[in-house]
Amino acid sequence: MNVTELSIMTLWGATTLYAIAMVAHAIRLARVADDKVAARAADREAVAVGGASPAEPSAATEAAASSRPSRASKAAGIARSTTMVGALLHAVGLVARGIDAGHVPWSNMYEYTISGSFFAVAAFLVIQRRRDVAFLGAGVTGIATVALGLAMTVLYKDADTLPPALQSYWLVIHVSIAVLVTGLLTVSFIASVLQLMRDSRDSGTRWTGRRLRFLEAVPSAASLEALSFRLNAVGFVLWTFTVMAGAIWAEHAWGRYWGWDPKEVWSFVIWVLYAAYLHARTTQGWAGRRSAWLAIAGYAALIANFTVVNLFFQGLHTYAGS
Repeated sequence: MNVTELSIMTLWGATTLYAIAMVAHAIRLARVADDKVAARAADREAVAVGGASPAEPSAATEAAASSRPSRASKAAGIARSTTMVGALLHAVGLVARGIDAGHVPWSNMYEYTISGSFFAVAAFLVIQRRRDVAFLGAGVTGIATVALGLAMTVLYKDADTLPPALQSYWLVIHVSIAVLVTGLLTVSFIASVLQLMRDSRDSGTRWTGRRLRFLEAVPSAASLEALSFRLNAVGFVLWTFTVMAGAIWAEHAWGRYWGWDPKEVWSFVIWVLYAAYLHARTTQGWAGRRSAWLAIAGYAALIANFTVVNLFFQGLHTYAGS
């Protein structure tokens, strides 16, 4: 087995494990939500018959709460282990690709996709060590599964030498931070989407009824918003460095800091959107749904910068779509 085959095999293995992890995370959410609903129903029944007060769980409540903990725990264990092993295989695939290409694997859309999806999963695992964010697991592993699947089937390109414009140490400085930010903002995006869904459910919106019962296992909209804000704040600082490093690299490569290249323009648009989000959130009192939608708009611009701009716009960064 050569390095190319190792990279492809491990990345397909990671894709498979992420898909299994996504299902396991979803099952865990569903079972935790069912347990919470059953526990509340048992409490209401106990209060109705005078068997217990709301402050003291009844025997029925305790039975409902313990009826399926082993099943939920089993799903959580499978989700956690498959995510971690998938990330390990993903890392091996990335390293093997870099060895095969002879440079860091960030020179085209295929390499950027497999790198960005890895950093999304890695960010989730790092955050998970500090606080319980298992409710984000289904979204993170789901996006990683789709990203890797598209990379392996649609975007794949054989390893090649770097174009002259990329033969610089600034590739490591500039693109590494951009890939890291992409992963971090992906996790934040999932939190914002869950925030909107949870807020809609709490406000009684009809479409978030029984079909989205899993939201019972998700924290409050306020907690999700706080998590998203912290991640976006870190992402904004890193994206600012990305834009600045790109400008310095442009001056070294092309003799100017800024030239209104499509990639440069969209990078600035992303910066403006996240700056507006942070400004509105911290000084203008924007909270709740408005801030979540603004954060989602920033992430949509990030994805557009990677897909639409790379594929359909001509400029000095055209090599990024190859």
